[in-house]
Amino acid sequence: MGASPSIFLHGLTVWDTGERIDLALGPHRTAPTGSAPCLDESGALGKAWMHALDAGEDIHVDCSGLTLAPGLCDPHVHFRDPGQTQKESMLSGCAAAASGGYTNVLIMPNTLPALDGAAVKPGDQGAQEVTDAGFETSIDYLRHYEEVIGETLPVRYCLCVAASTGREGLQASDIGAWKRFLRGQGASGTSGTSGVAEGPDSHPVIAISDDGAAIADGILSEVAEHALLAGIPIVDHCEHHESGVINEGEISRRLNVPGIPSSTELTIVDRDIELARRTGQHVHLQHVSTAAAFEAIRRAKREGLPVTCETAPHYLALCDEDVLEHGTLAKMNPPLRSAADRQATIEAVCDGTVDMIATDHAPHTIAEKQLPLSEAPNGIIGLESAYGVCHSVLVDGGFIDDRRLIELMAVAPAGLMGVPFVDITAMLSDPSLGKQLRLLDLRGRDDADAIDMSILAPDEEWTIDPGNFHSKARNTPFGSWKVTGRPIATVISSSLAFSRIPQGMLIDDGQGA
Repeated sequence: MGASPSIFLHGLTVWDTGERIDLALGPHRTAPTGSAPCLDESGALGKAWMHALDAGEDIHVDCSGLTLAPGLCDPHVHFRDPGQTQKESMLSGCAAAASGGYTNVLIMPNTLPALDGAAVKPGDQGAQEVTDAGFETSIDYLRHYEEVIGETLPVRYCLCVAASTGREGLQASDIGAWKRFLRGQGASGTSGTSGVAEGPDSHPVIAISDDGAAIADGILSEVAEHALLAGIPIVDHCEHHESGVINEGEISRRLNVPGIPSSTELTIVDRDIELARRTGQHVHLQHVSTAAAFEAIRRAKREGLPVTCETAPHYLALCDEDVLEHGTLAKMNPPLRSAADRQATIEAVCDGTVDMIATDHAPHTIAEKQLPLSEAPNGIIGLESAYGVCHSVLVDGGFIDDRRLIELMAVAPAGLMGVPFVDITAMLSDPSLGKQLRLLDLRGRDDADAIDMSILAPDEEWTIDPGNFHSKARNTPFGSWKVTGRPIATVISSSLAFSRIPQGMLIDDGQGA
């Protein structure tokens, strides 16, 4: 076999300029000789790779009609690892993210044990997974996950530290226990007993939250002090209720289940806005779903307060009436709201009140979701359907254009997460020649490790089939939906990390397979 081939992607459209370019990629930095260069869903690229190795040729792909964009980023995922890996693991969650076109995700702290920086306690759920890997804390376990399993995951990830010890809401987590994991702190050496070396800024803590629950009133001020000291945003589950199953309204009454009023969201949104006003702390409000909350956020932004917010695909595509059809697959927290709230959510995207779209990917087992509506857990998965659902609702619906969708799913969340912006147009500029290049060659660039991109097929029509998901979970209401817009590949560190490039896109011209 010869040297590892390069991959040329021809005829890509740059997301923000419309320019048609070619892209040259080297082999994945961790791909062993003789293996596929990435997580290859279709199998076509792997076959082409083996042929190219034998023939000493490069691979050429016709990407006409595909869009080259900065990598999609999701600031809100639950991977259930450690502690609930029957629902999802880091391996399956990261594969799902890559399949959805994502290059970077933010993992929420409601693992078991929680990501609070404290040493795990023997006997607690998930603690043995951490200690068996040679670590003392869940944060250490996730920071070193790739080294422990001996694999490079197909997506980058960073961590959100728990606001309270054990996520119990009783006392603020100890900043002294987790500040060394912040970006830029350069934690180094080894941790625990594993002997695995820790590189600087490996999967850093970049936000603080008790997601799954709002940060408790009694510790909120102390948590804000910690966030200000650490220089990280508060990412708050902006909703709190003591009882209720679905949105309070006609549907809850028809199903004879306790309702959750929309005021449960506005109360926390108003509280958190006041915190931002009083302290200057950046507060990011998660999965906002009601008209009243969006109006409060508009006022805060007009005031110039450091407040941002996200919504999720399901609040754009569904309302509480869909619980009648989908049952527990349409049960989440906050709940699907009224049709009027759904319309208000779309309007908040259109007018810029919504800064970004996050999936709130929340895996559960089939058995759990088969429980009665009042007993089944909250949450649905979303990584592998998000782009298609959002494109169909927002772009095909005529509310926004493709460029705005990429801003919502890539550019803005990258800013929240501290991910460097990939300026494709700037990379194509050659000041020495005074012109724009048509070939973007990422091979051998000094900044190659910082370049992450998504390759999208905005016009591809496909049917969502949860049976084909990379996630372990299947709890989605979007099964059998016909949508437009599909991720085709991801690029991490200037190399392919995921591909569903079909055989028909490969150019057989004596240079490819």
